[in-house]
Amino acid sequence: MFDAPVDAWYLWVGVAVASTVAFGVATTLPRAPPPDAASVADTVDSVAASDRPATAVHPLSADAIRVGSYRIWLRDDGETGHATVTYGPVTPVRRGTALWDVLRGAPPETAFGDTAALRRAAANAENRTPEWRTTDELTVRTISWEGVDVTLVG
Repeated sequence: MFDAPVDAWYLWVGVAVASTVAFGVATTLPRAPPPDAASVADTVDSVAASDRPATAVHPLSADAIRVGSYRIWLRDDGETGHATVTYGPVTPVRRGTALWDVLRGAPPETAFGDTAALRRAAANAENRTPEWRTTDELTVRTISWEGVDVTLVG
């Protein structure tokens, strides 16, 4: 009367398999949420939407960032978060360029000979394939020079 039924071992095997599967799923889940790219995109949008030239700096806690004309990606511990920039296109800026000097505060007329040179440099930067870069902060600056309006992000 108190003996285990004959098919009880099937039950134990099934519970063991189900437990192993549940453990495997639990260990493959991400340990942290992806980086918050939306807050970075909000900073870019707030500067880009300004009706006057503006500058903002956003600290980053991610390992790497990739900036495109309409999208921003953040990567941290293998997780990637992304967000769309509403007020694009923005101009991704690389170090060591004339656009970098303008992003850092130089007047555009000292970095470029004329507005056509600024327009060409911005178009080339916007059409470049985005690359991952490491940095602690993101700087955003809008400039307006003789009818050329550009939002620099670097």
